[in-house]
Amino acid sequence: MCAARPGQEPAERADPDLDTLLTHVAKGDQAAFEALYDRLASSAYGLIRKVLRNPSQAEEVTQEVLLEVWRTASRFDPARGSAASWVLTIAHRRAIDRVRAEEAATAREQRAADVPVAVDEVAESVEATMDAERLRRCLDGLSELQRESITLAYYGGYTYAQVAALLETALGTIKTRIRDGLTRLRDCLGVS
Repeated sequence: MCAARPGQEPAERADPDLDTLLTHVAKGDQAAFEALYDRLASSAYGLIRKVLRNPSQAEEVTQEVLLEVWRTASRFDPARGSAASWVLTIAHRRAIDRVRAEEAATAREQRAADVPVAVDEVAESVEATMDAERLRRCLDGLSELQRESITLAYYGGYTYAQVAALLETALGTIKTRIRDGLTRLRDCLGVS
């Protein structure tokens, strides 16, 4: 076994025995895969756990990684790196893929939650028209002085003082007309 370079985990050390095991795994050797699994599963899990932080997801991704190692062992090239590095690279990539997939799913759920509800414009238009007709009928039930004061204040946008000046009436009288008129409108419209 070769000595580890500074900063390397023990599982990352160049291990000709692991390289040989992986070569045998590529040929379909189940015993070699079991031995490789025993040697690298905990390192792969540890790396994945650091990325995902969720133990159950880390276990699931570790199983996916080791299954991928079983299926793609023939792609391993000892000239490009050690078996441990190859397996841990797959583990890291799979963990990152899982994080991205989770983020994408969360983003999709948020977008789905933000979808505006289709509005029935015809129904809204009919309802607005009916409300306007009810309001007109109720306004017609007010005295001329009340109707004129309310119309200037609420539809004309005038303040009570401005309405009093326009109608040349005392401010207190305008306030009383508007208050009494609004009370009658509320009763007519059935608003509580």
